[in-house]
Amino acid sequence: MITTNPGGRTHSPLFRADEPVIQGRPLLPQARQKGARVPLFGDMDVMDFNGVVNKPANRNPSWWRIRFAGVLAEPHWNLLAREIVMILANPQHEQLQAHGLHFGFDPGDIGTINLTISCLRGLVTWARTEGLPDDPGYWSPTDLKQRIRALRTQVEPATLTRHVAFLKKLASFAPALSCAWPAEDPWPGKLAGRVAKDVRDGELSTKAIPPQTWFPLIRAAWTYVHTFAPDILRALSLTEQLRRAAAASAAGKDADLDRFLADPANKVPCHHDPKWPADLPPEVNWSMLCLLLGVKESFLGSLFGRSSAASRARRARVLRAVHQGRYSYGLPLALTQVRRPDGSVGPWHPGFDLYELSNLATTLRNAAFVLVAALSMMRDSELQEIARGSVVEHFSAPAIASTLVKGREGRPRKHWWISEPVAEAITVAEAISPHPQRVFVTLKSGVVNEELDGGNMVDSFIASVNVGTTWSGLEAIPKGKVRPHMFRRTMAMLTDQFAGSEIALGMQLKHIATRALANRATRGYAAPDPTWAEHLEQAVHAARFRRLKDLYEVHGRGENIGFGPGAERLKDAFDQIAATARARHGDARVETDLLRKARISIRFGILNNCLFDERHPAGAVCLENAVVPQGHTGPLEDRCRPDRCPNSMITAEHAQLYEAHHRTQLTLLNTPGLPACRKALITREAERAETVLLKIRGTSP
Repeated sequence: MITTNPGGRTHSPLFRADEPVIQGRPLLPQARQKGARVPLFGDMDVMDFNGVVNKPANRNPSWWRIRFAGVLAEPHWNLLAREIVMILANPQHEQLQAHGLHFGFDPGDIGTINLTISCLRGLVTWARTEGLPDDPGYWSPTDLKQRIRALRTQVEPATLTRHVAFLKKLASFAPALSCAWPAEDPWPGKLAGRVAKDVRDGELSTKAIPPQTWFPLIRAAWTYVHTFAPDILRALSLTEQLRRAAAASAAGKDADLDRFLADPANKVPCHHDPKWPADLPPEVNWSMLCLLLGVKESFLGSLFGRSSAASRARRARVLRAVHQGRYSYGLPLALTQVRRPDGSVGPWHPGFDLYELSNLATTLRNAAFVLVAALSMMRDSELQEIARGSVVEHFSAPAIASTLVKGREGRPRKHWWISEPVAEAITVAEAISPHPQRVFVTLKSGVVNEELDGGNMVDSFIASVNVGTTWSGLEAIPKGKVRPHMFRRTMAMLTDQFAGSEIALGMQLKHIATRALANRATRGYAAPDPTWAEHLEQAVHAARFRRLKDLYEVHGRGENIGFGPGAERLKDAFDQIAATARARHGDARVETDLLRKARISIRFGILNNCLFDERHPAGAVCLENAVVPQGHTGPLEDRCRPDRCPNSMITAEHAQLYEAHHRTQLTLLNTPGLPACRKALITREAERAETVLLKIRGTSP
């Protein structure tokens, strides 16, 4: 096929019409077994890659289907679009290499190629509205720049970067295209992000989940997985057994109904409706009653309908039992007891009818998804790739084995270390998943599109929790946007609060770099979030008070809590508190209150405990002749002198460190050939350590 265009250039396409678009990468096993059709270059309407190559589990099938509709259905634009798809999917194609064209080594992701084709569709549509020729051979770099200027006010910088990159890429593709596309790069030597003014400063746009949402959400997810799941799974199992045993006929069921009603232990299942008038008996759940009597739900009309005298009589007997108070809500199951917000104790749910049980199964799946997302730091796509049997042991620790999707064409199987709650959540999700391989899938049978929206799952779970707070005992979750990637950001930030965790955090986030250091993205995830500042500060104060209380109890038992002037001041403060408590005839609670009100300033450190008091900073050695940075409060830790500061307190744990340090310095002093300056430094370190040790031993230095 020869294409002639008004631009004056005639090119024969480099690719054959019967040539497969997917080359040089493996097809899915089912594609080979079932004979799924691999899209060909000559497909002018649609190229469908579903069932041909791997698609992320969280992507809609339409994401894997490239349609050449609208302006791209016209022959010359259609050919250009198919050529772009072919080049992106096969940058190492033999025809390209034969013409000396090299466009990289990695084939493009199908979803990314689809986005590129949408850029082309938008460009052609814009060109027509601007009155540009239908032949791109007459377009100039100025025209293409105008396209970006027009988009700048319509889209975000990140989206604009994609359009700029598309135009730059087409300039490099020009020799391989059959049309006369402008071969000049409109922005030579400039990166697409720079052109689009998409400046990245290392700060993630993803926000952390606020603590007032994080804690009730995680607690609710864990409660569903650990406490409520057994009841839901038991109800699902019972319903399945009843449906399997149900007969396809209502014949001969009068005797079964009589036996059911004759037993006082049997209750008529009814619907629970909070809006139902309190002075009326509840509405009978006829479908569930049919199952309990061994009749399929579809034969409800034959058993309890109004069309025959026999069915009306059966219906009347059931209603009489309800009027007598012999009813219960939902399936006849004893549910877990919880303490509710009003202080009462009762079942966590009023009762499962068949519709509510279906909703609860979905809520349980969503709870497991929330818990795994929050505590594993996996992406949404990787969460939905979790397969049955994915909880394994990795380097002697429990881990999830799943597919690493982002930025990996080969989609390698990776491991995320997990805790027991995460393993339990995956086990629960497996138990309710109808899919033969995957864990997180839609629970509706016969659904063609198995894609799940992670954001919708989280929203649905929050809504379900908030609806049932009156009986479930769970705390209401505040309204606000919560998305799977926000769990990753929040947990990374919280993990980073522990010293020395950046490398481990980079490994868990899969951001580990070739030099075994966490990369810049890790630091972005771990960056502090203003919404958590107050909570984390309170957590630090709480942890500090717990350690202070432990010291008070040790001192109360007559044991030594430390050495040095700071320790003596702390002992005096403890003695005053104990004396005041005795004078008031108080107990341990009074002592704790007095300890809290004493507002003792203490910082627990590796070298010593510092009792620096900002109200009385005089005497602190670290502040002597020091230039205090603007806005800084507290001691200057890098200038700490435990050997001579009046705020210093040395404990038995610190003493071990100083003894080891002193021995090390003495050993170094025996090294032959030490320079004088080095020997003086080692001597000074040994003397400082010895001064501290003399204070511990009660000897004057």
